[in-house]
Amino acid sequence: MKINQATQRTTRTGPRRLLLAGPLLGLAICTGAATAQSTTQTETPQTSTTATAETKPMNKESVLLKEWIGPYGGVPPWRMVKRNEFLDAFGVAMDEHNEEIKAIAENSEPATFENTIVAMEKIGKKLDRLQAMFGVYTSNLNTGPIPDIEKAVAPLMSKHSDQITQNEALFKRIEAVYQSEDQKAKLNLAQQRLLTDRYRNFVRSGAKLDADQKKSLTKINQQLAGLFVSFSKNVLDDEADHETWISDEKDLAGLSESAIESMATACTERKDKAPEGAKWCVTNTRSSMEPFLTKADNRQLRQEVWTKYYNRGDNGDERDNNQFISQILKLRAERAVLLGYETHAHWRLEPQMAKQPSAAMELMMKVWPKAVARVKEEVADMQKLADETESEKITIEPWDYRYYAEKVRKAKYDLDFDTVKPYLQMDKLREGMMWAAGELYGFEFSQVKDVPVFQDDVTAYKVTRDGTHVGLWIFDPYARTGKRSGAWMTAYRIQQNIDRPIAPIVSNNSNFIKGKPGEPVLISWDDSITLFHEFGHALHGLCSDAKYPSQAGTSVARDYVEFPSQLNEHWLSTNEILSKFAVHYQTGDPMPKELLDKIERASKFNQGFNTVEYLASAIVDMKLHLAGNVVIDPDKFEREALAELGMPKEIVMRHRTPQFNHLFADDGYSAGYYSYLWSDALTADAAEKFEEAGSYYDKGLSKSLYENIMSVGDTIDPAEGFRRFRGRDVDTGALLRKRGFPVD
Repeated sequence: MKINQATQRTTRTGPRRLLLAGPLLGLAICTGAATAQSTTQTETPQTSTTATAETKPMNKESVLLKEWIGPYGGVPPWRMVKRNEFLDAFGVAMDEHNEEIKAIAENSEPATFENTIVAMEKIGKKLDRLQAMFGVYTSNLNTGPIPDIEKAVAPLMSKHSDQITQNEALFKRIEAVYQSEDQKAKLNLAQQRLLTDRYRNFVRSGAKLDADQKKSLTKINQQLAGLFVSFSKNVLDDEADHETWISDEKDLAGLSESAIESMATACTERKDKAPEGAKWCVTNTRSSMEPFLTKADNRQLRQEVWTKYYNRGDNGDERDNNQFISQILKLRAERAVLLGYETHAHWRLEPQMAKQPSAAMELMMKVWPKAVARVKEEVADMQKLADETESEKITIEPWDYRYYAEKVRKAKYDLDFDTVKPYLQMDKLREGMMWAAGELYGFEFSQVKDVPVFQDDVTAYKVTRDGTHVGLWIFDPYARTGKRSGAWMTAYRIQQNIDRPIAPIVSNNSNFIKGKPGEPVLISWDDSITLFHEFGHALHGLCSDAKYPSQAGTSVARDYVEFPSQLNEHWLSTNEILSKFAVHYQTGDPMPKELLDKIERASKFNQGFNTVEYLASAIVDMKLHLAGNVVIDPDKFEREALAELGMPKEIVMRHRTPQFNHLFADDGYSAGYYSYLWSDALTADAAEKFEEAGSYYDKGLSKSLYENIMSVGDTIDPAEGFRRFRGRDVDTGALLRKRGFPVD
């Protein structure tokens, strides 16, 4: 999950989600957060609201500031966007938002739920639209002037948010409604939750601080905004500039034909920077790194690819992120103390399902020793195979793990995922996802041409149910220059129904490499699961049936938001999907049942690696943010924390600290990376409910899933929503059973 920044974008509506793919707990892939421009400057530009000295006065008739027009309730005007207008447009939009806030704060009428809380839900539309469009540029089209604009916008938006939460007159009105028992008694459950969340969010954001404390808080937040931009841009640059080039065909041994073609395409796309004689390129992204490490026979090249990937942001050069991490952690710790919390982790977890860091750590440490024990078994199997097959004695290293794990999988289960990939056509799986959504939620997807898109290879689909418009789904599957790596979901517009129904617009974004003209794009099994995962986030947004935007769609607790997406992964492996939509790209034959059976038998294979790789990142995240107000050397802290945990030497963190965008590109997942495991405890238990029913397409359960999980957003307590669906509280033993770990 994320979401275009994973954090709350404006104080008005709560998070506009850009949801990242989850960690490889099933087999889904998790990526970093939004990209941004590198800078060490954290001061707000000393000009009018957002313009720099070089910009011209803003044309208030700019398309960036206009209400979206066209079909489906209005759509983003991508074809008319002028990038150099973004910076000044933010100034205009923030000024207008300030005037709207002022009108609410200075209302002479006594504060009521309608004229204060609901009024705040209705404002800031212009800024919302602008942020939605700019978020697409920073994540999908981060070229030209966009990095510099983002560098200027980030601290300005931070300051703008602080000005709202620190508005004393506004907070007094919110507090008056919150403290009015007579008003509360007239509110329904969703309204009471909205009021309580609004009040607590203001308090958590410093509304009760004195004037000097508020100034300190604003300074910290602006400094953090600049550091986030610097961190994420360094990762982006290291991904772009540290490719591995191959010129000798012998170095391709072991790789599949489709992988080789993708590497050739990547080389062609980078021909201007390719060294002489280079014909193939392994880009410095997970989607390129993992297939190479899994299949390439050349061990030296595997080590080179592995090293470049896991050293992103940690090369001791001008892009080294350790300095920024230290500053971010120190500022977060100072902010937490200023706000009255023991640590940043305590501040972040208070509104989540876990509530306390100790609860998150308890779940992680329940799983950790079982995962480490499984890793020892996996390494023993790999070492035995290497001893039997290699001419030279080797010891399994991190760049060997995927390679020998695949060989063990073949030996144990007679399963080679290269034999699966020809059946995994991206377009056919997209059709399968849509079909399953129709079976579960009654959705129908139809590609439309009357919706502008920001790139020619992006497609738009209208979504209907029983002939009624539900929303739009935008699909952006291909890699390009300026697009951050990985996979994510974005909400352009959040569903709401205050004065009239407003339909959502959501998108899924991936980084697949295009095939040759006329040939289908074949993707891996892991990427197929990621595709379903991100579509689960999109479905969460499309199913939404809330009144207020702050409670709609994916605007739920961080450790709950991954539950619908992780659950949606399970539909990929159903016979209904694989038999109908996993068809051979040449023959059109469905995937053979014997291959389906092999996939099922091997479903718990390599769970030691998958779980340890993820959990190491989540535990280090929590430890970093529980350390308090001390100066931290990130590399040293990482080494010592992993040593204390007993981290297997054959594995590294899924996201090493210097490239951990989840934590340091914004606040969104900071002290919150555990949330994938927390959500997956819910996921595993919910999946068992479908298995007990005998089908993932059980109509009664599908209806309950929609009514209690997918449509309700944050209108009810998430634990209560799960309880209504499952019939009881979560059984965390399902999480262990899912991975094949022993249950105490």
